[in-house]
Order: sequence, then structure tokens, then C-alpha cells
Amino acid sequence: MPFVPHTPQETQEMLDAIGVESVDALFDEIPPALRSSPLDAVPEALSEQAVMRLMRERAAADGEFLTFVGAGAYEHHIPAAVWEITSRGEFYTAYTPYQAEASQGTLQLLYEFQTMIASLMGMDAANASLYDGASALAEAVLMAVRLHGESRRVVMPESVHPLYRRVVTTIVSAQAITLDIVPVGENGTTRMADLAERLPGAAALVVPEPNFFGCLEDVTAMVGLAQSAGALAIGLVNPVACALLAPPGEWAGGCDIAVGEGQPLGVPLASGGPYFGFMACRREHVRQMPGRIVGRTLDSEGRSAFTLTLQAREQHIRRSKATSNICTNQGLLVTAATIHMALLGPVGLRQVALASHANTARLRERLQAIAGVQLAFPATAFFHEIVVRLKAPVAEVLRALEAQGIVGGYALGDAFPDLADALLICVTETKTEADIEHYVQHFERIVSKRRLEPPCAYKDDNQRSP
Repeated sequence: MPFVPHTPQETQEMLDAIGVESVDALFDEIPPALRSSPLDAVPEALSEQAVMRLMRERAAADGEFLTFVGAGAYEHHIPAAVWEITSRGEFYTAYTPYQAEASQGTLQLLYEFQTMIASLMGMDAANASLYDGASALAEAVLMAVRLHGESRRVVMPESVHPLYRRVVTTIVSAQAITLDIVPVGENGTTRMADLAERLPGAAALVVPEPNFFGCLEDVTAMVGLAQSAGALAIGLVNPVACALLAPPGEWAGGCDIAVGEGQPLGVPLASGGPYFGFMACRREHVRQMPGRIVGRTLDSEGRSAFTLTLQAREQHIRRSKATSNICTNQGLLVTAATIHMALLGPVGLRQVALASHANTARLRERLQAIAGVQLAFPATAFFHEIVVRLKAPVAEVLRALEAQGIVGGYALGDAFPDLADALLICVTETKTEADIEHYVQHFERIVSKRRLEPPCAYKDDNQRSP
């Protein structure tokens, strides 16, 4: 039953006072076809003990897999202190600070988060988070169009996460904003010649680093082309990679906006969420940045104090002029990310990135020595994901690996038909040499048994179709 704080007697007294027979009568203008039916499929209530046993059984049925899949959600080690602190009542039950003066602890944490993200991105300012990486990219596209003021066309490489592209299309298409998709080249990165042709007259360019295939784009050249064409540059980044690679604020003249998914920063894999998005920008663009921005000031006695500096949302005075109607940040996950970054520090986060890359390089070297396996983009630099092409049905290989307790990677065929024979594989710092060896042994055995002759959708020259 729903939680209602009033007793039946109190409810009846209120109905009598307003002259209405029942609660249903208050909503008689709603057509019956639109009303929900009784929850007949909900089972009988269970005791706490029975619920706990059921949950343990369901968790055991899921199993525990060795994971080599990434594609936007990454398994990293999370120090025990992160969620031990995050789950304290002061953080766990605190909500968005609508009355800022009464929420100094929450505001200070959000301020620290903004400072860390701005530093990691090499940008001037950051907001207090968004829903997830995909919606953060959509908000960045909307923001760039507002800032440009003339064009409603945004250039986006095909190497951006396919789900991100779908989310952005859904959000911006109703505002007559066009996404101009630039094809991926044969080396797994954006075709520069095509990019140069598309950029004139565009409002912005999205620059992924690393891209969906794990490849490192020529971000300096891409941002330079955008600036020459008068378009804003939106960096779409993995925050862990930014601890090792140059941040978007240092690409050419620097990006105007930087966004990404914050899940790698202390948020566990949990059946697809919840996650959180982050956004940073140049100082001159800060008034067009959606969401909340926490500022630091002094009170009347000269003590440090925190306040909501900008609230560019429709629930406040901005109303119809709001930059976004996505109102709620992911405060709890931001808390975990802030604690995670504080515990690791710049050195620790860089060590995570280095270990992830080193493990990926080790697996890459082992896989390319297997008969029937070939690197899709052998000459392209990578971070912690690679693409391999198989002389075996990808779906069958993944099913066989799963039977061995291994999540073997992400099949690319649905999103990229010309990569139907390809697998996206991710390795982070969580994998040991024994894990990698275990994966390689099963992978080689499975591919050799299912190897197809002649090759199925397999190109010996490692070239994708133009």
C-alpha cells in the first residue's frame, strides 16, 4: 500500500470539511481508461527475514563473473572507505540543499567536487553534476547552441558512444537541432578530411577521448579545426583517462565545455545505474551551464561559507529562461566520487590509469597471437579498451565465455554492422596477470573450436569499409 501519513479518520474529516464523499471523487475528471488498475500481480507481503533470504538467493543466481566488458561502464577498485563514509547518515539521508544556509556540509562537499572536476578537466568551473554521461552530453550540445547563437547544427563523430548519440538525438531533436555524424575512418578514429568539410557553419564539435572503440583521437587537430571554423569544442572524456592524458582544457586552445560519465570515480557496476554526469566549462560560459554551481564566500563574521551561486533551473527565478529542466543532481553518487578522488588523489588516480593501460596492452599482445583473432585498429593508440575481429561467430564466443564465468566483451555488430565480427574488450587495474591468462586460455580454445572457413565478415587487411 502507498505511504499515507493520515489515518482513515483524519482523511474522512478532511473530506467532510470540503464536502466530498471520497478521495476518488477528487479525481473524477480523469477518464477511467487512464487510471491504473489494482496491483493484482504484486505477491503477498514477506517478513524481513524472508525478503533477505530471497535477495541472497537472487544474488547467488546472478553469479560472479570475471568482467572484460566496458563500453561506458567500467569496473574499478573502490576503496572500502568510500561507501563506508558515503553511507553515513550525514551524507546518505541529506538531499539537495534548497535552503542553502542550512546545508553547509552538503554545499562544501559539492564545492569540493566541483573543484576536483574542474582541476581534472583543466577547466575554469564545473557544476554540481547531472544525471549521467549521455544526458550531460545532450546538455552540452544545448549549451553550445545557446552560446553560438547562429547555428543549430552540431558535428558529432560516429565514434561517440552509440547510446549517447541516441540520447542526444532524443533530447535535442525537438528543438530543431541537427546532429551531423562524421564516419569513423579505417583506423578507428574520425576522418579529418570529412570533419573539415562538415565544420564550417556548425555551432559545435563533439570530441571524444578516448572514443567508443578505446582509440585516442587527434584531439588537438580536432579542436583546432573547430576553432578555425568558429565552432565551440565539447570534450567528451573518461575522467580516469584524464589523470594520464592531456585534459580537454589543454587541447589546442582548450575546449569550451567538457562532459563525461562519473561512474569510474567510485561508483560500482550495478545493473546499469544509477550513475552521474559531470560538466565543466570556461569561465565566460558559466552562466549558460545547466544545473547548480556552489560558490565559496565569507559570512558576516569573516568565516568561510558556501552558497548556491547559480541555479539556472526552471524551479527558481529563471522559469522559462532556465538552461535546463533536469533539476536534480546525483548527490549521493557525487558524494562517493568526491571521497574516492580525495582518497586516491592525483597520483593514485594516475596509477589507476597507468595500470589499466598496461593490463590492456598485455592482453592486446596475447590476443593478437591467437589464430583467428586480429586487431581491428592495430596502428591506433588506445587507453583501456581494444577492438578485435574474430574468425568465429561473436555471439557464440561470448556465450561460451559466459559458461566459463567470463563476461568476454561487448559485441559491436548491433551498433556498427560493418563490425559484426568484432568485439570490444576492456581491461582495468582490477585484473591480475592470472585473470588475463585465464581469459586468454579460454578465448583461444573457444575461438579455435568455432573458427569459420572461409572467414565470416572478416577482413585480412584490417580495413573497415569506407
